[in-house]
Amino acid sequence: MKMKLLLAAGLAALLFTSGCVNVKPWERGTLSDYTMRADRTPIPTAQAQHIWFSREEATGGSGVGGGGCGCN
Repeated sequence: MKMKLLLAAGLAALLFTSGCVNVKPWERGTLSDYTMRADRTPIPTAQAQHIWFSREEATGGSGVGGGGCGCN
């Protein structure tokens, strides 16, 4: 009985936390606003790129040069 209750609670949690939603055409303007963009400020993007090329010794397409030492 306890297993069935746990399974039912898990299925209910999955049902209520699903991210699928139908966006109405008049709501798309709000969702495409500049403040909804993840890269709206250049500082976090630059920090992420710096961490990426410093640790992984990988650069590409962003004009950032350097090696794996983190000094560039």
